[in-house]
Amino acid sequence: MPVRQVYGFCFDDTGRVLLREDGGRHGLPGGTPEPGESVPATLARECHEESRILIGEPVPIGYQEVVGDGRPPYAQLRMAARITEFLPREPDPDTGRTYGRLLVPPEKAPALLDWGIEGLLQVADAVRAAHCPDPDPAAGRSHIRRD
Repeated sequence: MPVRQVYGFCFDDTGRVLLREDGGRHGLPGGTPEPGESVPATLARECHEESRILIGEPVPIGYQEVVGDGRPPYAQLRMAARITEFLPREPDPDTGRTYGRLLVPPEKAPALLDWGIEGLLQVADAVRAAHCPDPDPAAGRSHIRRD
């Protein structure tokens, strides 16, 4: 099954996950591989373009099969990565829009993404794959940060 989309759960150093904000909607950073581009390179590029973050080596955590959008079935890959640097926000070169960045505790991400139980399972896998620290409210993980 071809991989046509790559999205990442990207974690800061306190274990919060970054969500991209766009007009009141939330999503993970990610997008479509360019011709000849590897999956990890796709996620790194999309994170840089959309959310203006740099990430460490992403780890695959699974995929979702997408059917019924007028194309043959394809995989939407999910990955986990640690954020290594936050850059000043700038417009996405593809869309011209400047997206917001929202850092939330992982357990809050599925509700903001509107993904239900599947989202809870995915974020749990992502936390394990990215070797995130255990919750420590004193470290700021319990706080939501909007940028």
